[in-house]
Amino acid sequence: MSAATVTRGAGRRAPAGPGGPPGGGRNVRRRLADQAAAWSFAGPSTLLVLGFSLLPMGWAFRLSLTDSDLVSEGQGVGLANYRTLAHDPVFWKSIRNTAELVGLYIPVSLLLGLAVALLLNKPIRGIGFYRACFLVPFVASAAAEGLLMAFVFDKDFGAVNGLLTRTGLPAQGFLDDPSQAMLVITGIFIWTQFGFNVVIYLAALQEIPREVMEAASIDGAGPWRTFRHIVVPSVRSISLFLAVWGLIDCLQFFDLLLTTTKGGPVNSTITIVYYVWQLAFEYFTAGYGAAVAYTLFAGSLATIVIGLVFGRRKGFLL
Repeated sequence: MSAATVTRGAGRRAPAGPGGPPGGGRNVRRRLADQAAAWSFAGPSTLLVLGFSLLPMGWAFRLSLTDSDLVSEGQGVGLANYRTLAHDPVFWKSIRNTAELVGLYIPVSLLLGLAVALLLNKPIRGIGFYRACFLVPFVASAAAEGLLMAFVFDKDFGAVNGLLTRTGLPAQGFLDDPSQAMLVITGIFIWTQFGFNVVIYLAALQEIPREVMEAASIDGAGPWRTFRHIVVPSVRSISLFLAVWGLIDCLQFFDLLLTTTKGGPVNSTITIVYYVWQLAFEYFTAGYGAAVAYTLFAGSLATIVIGLVFGRRKGFLL
């Protein structure tokens, strides 16, 4: 066989099918099979999201336009429930308490989480045990932790007041004192949740190349300069993520409150979510409660979007 014959044979191609290039039909069938396989996995989750999230959201918005009590359908009242919010002192009290919770929880939990993560990132004996100690409060039941803390901070029989009186200090009201209750609740909430921040920060610290840290040490950078110029830029985007996560946790703060103060005393610890629950399931004014819930949804969505946009412009996000 001559070289010319081999060249001509190699240059021949199979005739194209009627619908396009060779094998086009097989490629289409393969893509359809891949899409069918993908939807077989994603389909159930999509149906759950539609059934348990989007549809209830639509029903809740319709409910907010009525005076329903969850027993009867109620009459349509238009935007009257939303106009009532402007003159509701408990609603504004719940907003102030939620804002106070956010303002205390986010910075303290971020700083405390980063500090503990820096300590746990060192090669010390029993490091696994110490890491577990900080994570246990986060994975434990919030309801059980609330019941425990209600006993610990009880003004008459609590362990904390017992220690104070033994050391000669006066007993405190704690959860029964309107001036102290919100601070105590915030402290308990930080204790139960900041373990999550520790885990995320610890993972981010372990991603910093060891060569970078060694180079900084060789160049004479001390602990503070290393922290400021290497650690802080490395965890900046993680901090923004944890701040948004903490904001969502604060806006959903409910179960710990239910098992400790129930919004008291005299509404000093009531939050927006707890107020929604009271309106719907204690006072049976579900329509008004749905209006409060949608106001919370709109406000939290706007806050998160503004925070993400600000973070991206300032370089916190890539």
